[in-house]
Amino acid sequence: MLDSPHSGFRVPADFRPAVEPRALRDGEDCFVDELFLPASKMGIPLLAAQFARTYIDVNRHVADIDPRLMAEPWPHPTVDSGKAALGKALVWRTLKDGRPIYDRALSVKEVLARIERYHRPYHDTLWELLANAHTRFGVVYHLNCHSMGPMTSVEFDGVDGKPRPDFVLGDRDGSTCEPAFTNFVAEFLRGEGYEVALNHPFKGVELVAAYSDPPAGRHSLQLEINQRLYMDTQTLEKHDGFAKLQARLMHLLQALGERFGYAQTMIRPRRS
Repeated sequence: MLDSPHSGFRVPADFRPAVEPRALRDGEDCFVDELFLPASKMGIPLLAAQFARTYIDVNRHVADIDPRLMAEPWPHPTVDSGKAALGKALVWRTLKDGRPIYDRALSVKEVLARIERYHRPYHDTLWELLANAHTRFGVVYHLNCHSMGPMTSVEFDGVDGKPRPDFVLGDRDGSTCEPAFTNFVAEFLRGEGYEVALNHPFKGVELVAAYSDPPAGRHSLQLEINQRLYMDTQTLEKHDGFAKLQARLMHLLQALGERFGYAQTMIRPRRS
């Protein structure tokens, strides 16, 4: 099971941001859904958000509310993941460069509407797909797919301007999946010549934490892909590395199927 929660870029009419449209793609995992699209031909479900992450972030707890963004007190219980202090809670307050997204405070009514129309349906659909797979096979392996900028930042890495690895795998320090799953993905990618890091600087957030239960056979792993492998981060266009990376990711999925016992349900991709 695959999901790409941040690859969407559609802007709902009620967004009303104070920044230019290009800036609203600030947190977008560009083309990640396209990278994994061929998996559907292998019998692997792929869930991908179509709306902009800056509108509402489905990789946040539904109660992760930023009080600095609200025009009135939030009437429901809240959780503090630490993201609100960064301006990146359920609804983003600031862009990565610190600029405010809005020139106004948001009402409780409009945030609740975003939850009901976008956040809740995404989570409900993901849970249904995971539950169906678990019922069918007795176990489910979930890759939560993201991309990351090519260079480090103080916010996430503690230092600016150093090259990030090709991939970062996040299992929240071994709590969201069995070690064999993480280790297999890491070793496969290293065997393809990639540099792979574990849990730093990205451990995984809500979508791997909420639906994983390794003892019950529910395994979730966050996969962060360095954007330099497949796109120009200035123009936001794919480059020649896209097809090569996509093929290698499909080989990874086939290898996972063979290793973890569900290859009989999959159609083998042609190796290129």
